[in-house]
Amino acid sequence: MKANIYDIANKAGVSTATVSRALGDKQNSVKPETREKILKISEELEYRPNSLAKNLAKKTTSAIGLVLPEIQGDFYNQIIKGVDEIAFSGGYHLIVASSHSKRNIVESLLGFMHESLVDGVILMIPSMNNQLEEVLSNYKIPIVIMNDIQAYKKYDIVCIDNYQGAYSIIEYLIKSLNHTKIAMIAGPAGNHDSQMRKKGYISALKNAGIKIRKDWIIEGDFTTKGGELACSRILSLKEKPDVIFAANDNMAAGCYNVAESLGFNIPNDISIVGFDNIELGSYLRPKLTTVHVPVSEIGKISTKVLINRLHNKDDNSVEPQNIKISTGIIIGDSVTKNNYLDHNIRGKK
Repeated sequence: MKANIYDIANKAGVSTATVSRALGDKQNSVKPETREKILKISEELEYRPNSLAKNLAKKTTSAIGLVLPEIQGDFYNQIIKGVDEIAFSGGYHLIVASSHSKRNIVESLLGFMHESLVDGVILMIPSMNNQLEEVLSNYKIPIVIMNDIQAYKKYDIVCIDNYQGAYSIIEYLIKSLNHTKIAMIAGPAGNHDSQMRKKGYISALKNAGIKIRKDWIIEGDFTTKGGELACSRILSLKEKPDVIFAANDNMAAGCYNVAESLGFNIPNDISIVGFDNIELGSYLRPKLTTVHVPVSEIGKISTKVLINRLHNKDDNSVEPQNIKISTGIIIGDSVTKNNYLDHNIRGKK
């Protein structure tokens, strides 16, 4: 049986309070010879202090909560990996919860906060609502939001520059590859990241003088199945685009499945681009052209911001941070150059 503080006290012939002082922060109040005796006995009994109980007594848990929409898939695995790496190096445990299935985000947060399980929370949410805002306001622990939700200035925010990422890849398709017929499979309508990617797509087309076609913008749900359904709709249109921009790589993979099943060659018959650059994309053939997102880095930076907030939680002068992480483009083989130049593109002759 695991040794406890009472075993040490009995063997040393002292009170449990003396053992606690000798092993804890008040060791200077114990005589050196008594402390040495207690340490020797604790070593013989292979005693290991209960760090959780010790932290709870100090009103701290040395734990960080991470709430994600899902905990499956390469994207979320990389987030968890990044958070855990920095949390561990900072002396914090990580507790992960998902709002998937029957549990919603509010329930996950209440579980952390009401039971005082964590010192702070990193939260990835598709959108903010009144109920969630009320929960966050009622509990005074540091919160870092890992989404492109700019309206809530009171929280630290770490997010991808979704708008610029989408704008850049559409601009690349237009200016470098001469494409003008570009459709989009967007993410869910209520998702902030999805909205910003859609805005980037529309702005890039408008700035190039290309007409926006509503029938070429299909809402998806960030899943492979959602990509399949949306791609099927696009490829069934009488007038088809030359390129499909999927708002994440999972939906791009769904496009590959449909294109192959319908006998379309990628990229000769239809070009496909994605967003996120998750591991899945590296297995697609031809290799997927996509927006690179440093996913693990998002987790690392969010955790650094939270730990810094925990270390300065009594300093009200520390303003909330709003950090946007830039993206890049991974050029694969899923897009071919359009050799039939559209003279309506601005800046082209």
